[in-house]
Amino acid sequence: MLPKPAHLTAENAARFEDSSVVERYAFRLPYPSETFDILIGLITDEPRAVLDVGAGTGDIARNLVTRVERVDAVDRSEAMIRKGKTLPQGDHPRLYWMSGEIEQVMLYPPYALITAGESMHWMNWEVVFPRFHDVITAHGQIAIVYRDEVPPPWEDGLSQLIRRYSTMQNYQPFDLIEELEKRHLFQKSGEHMTAPVTSTISIEHYIASFHSRSSLSLEHMHPADAAAFDAGVRELVEPLSDEGHIQLQCIGSIVWGRPLVPEKG
Repeated sequence: MLPKPAHLTAENAARFEDSSVVERYAFRLPYPSETFDILIGLITDEPRAVLDVGAGTGDIARNLVTRVERVDAVDRSEAMIRKGKTLPQGDHPRLYWMSGEIEQVMLYPPYALITAGESMHWMNWEVVFPRFHDVITAHGQIAIVYRDEVPPPWEDGLSQLIRRYSTMQNYQPFDLIEELEKRHLFQKSGEHMTAPVTSTISIEHYIASFHSRSSLSLEHMHPADAAAFDAGVRELVEPLSDEGHIQLQCIGSIVWGRPLVPEKG
C-alpha cells in the first residue's frame, strides 16, 4: 500500500471536532453558485440521491438538497453536524445528517452522485473508494470539490506566516487526483472551474477563517503563536482594506469521475 502524505493522519483530521474550528468554519468563503449547477448537471440516474462525505456544516449538502430527492450528509464531527442543522436549509426534510466515519457508517444506496468538499484527502482511500463503487448508480459520478481563493496581493507574506505558525510542520504538498489515480481508485471523467466570485469580508472574519483549518486550530496552537499569527495577518491586509473590510475572490473547482476497485495481486 502506498503511503499517504505525512500530515494526513487521523489525529489531524480529528481537529475538525475542535470547537474553535467549528465556530469559525462559517467564515470560509462561500462556494460560487455555479458550483452547484455543475454538480446537479452530473446527476443522470434515478433515484436523484446524493451522498455528501466529510460534509462538515453542509456547505455542499445544504445547497443541493432543494434540487434532488435526498441528500445523506456524513461527517465524523457531531459538533459540525449540530452547527450545520442551525444554518439555512440545515433542517430541510430531505437532508439526512449522519454522524460517523464514512469508512464504516451505515449507508442507504444507491446514490447518483457522491460529493466531497475539501475533505477527501483525510479519508482512508483504499477503504472508501471500493465502498463508493458499491453504492453508486451505474452512471453515477463522484465529484471532488474545492473552493480556491484567488491569490490576494499579500499572498507571499501570508504563505510565510502560515509556514511559520502551522502546527503541521510535516506538511507535504500533493495532488489528490494524482494520488488516487496512481492507486487505481479513481477514473477521472471531467473537470470544471467556475468563474471567480467576489466577496467582501471583515478583517476580523478573515483572520478567524484561518483558524477553521486543522493546521491552525486554536486548541493546538500556543496562545502566543496564535496572537502573533493574527497580528501578522492584520498587518498584511489593513493597508489594503476599506473601513475594516477586504475583497476576496473565490473559484469553485470540481473534478469528477468513477470510483474504482483496484485489482488484487
